[in-house]
Amino acid sequence: MADRISANRQEDAQIDMTPMLDVVFIMLIFFIVTATFVKESGIEVERPVAQTGVEQQRVSTLVAVSADDAVWIDNQETDVQAVRATIEKLLAENPQGSVVLQADKRARAGVVIEVMNQIKAGGAEAVAIATDEN
Repeated sequence: MADRISANRQEDAQIDMTPMLDVVFIMLIFFIVTATFVKESGIEVERPVAQTGVEQQRVSTLVAVSADDAVWIDNQETDVQAVRATIEKLLAENPQGSVVLQADKRARAGVVIEVMNQIKAGGAEAVAIATDEN
């Protein structure tokens, strides 16, 4: 009889881990949903130097203009006329995000201005230009 009582007590001593797993999965889902993903431009550019640069918060999209005036968004070379549609799509995915233009210092100013116009037409409220510090 004593053996049965001690066996019942050992069975009752187990800890139910289900509530803890539920909390862990809910936290995981929360962090995944609230994470901000940055869309990379796809190329490295030689940015101009500026002393008045300000660090941007919540950058979600990087647009690059290379030295040979090629436009890159999200690891793909894009035509200047297609920038607007691409920016509209990316801003629809992340409305609070901002757009940063990475223009190579050897890129033609006319191409950079046209890309900026396309970004603004795509719905970006402000366009920041990436620079290097002294």
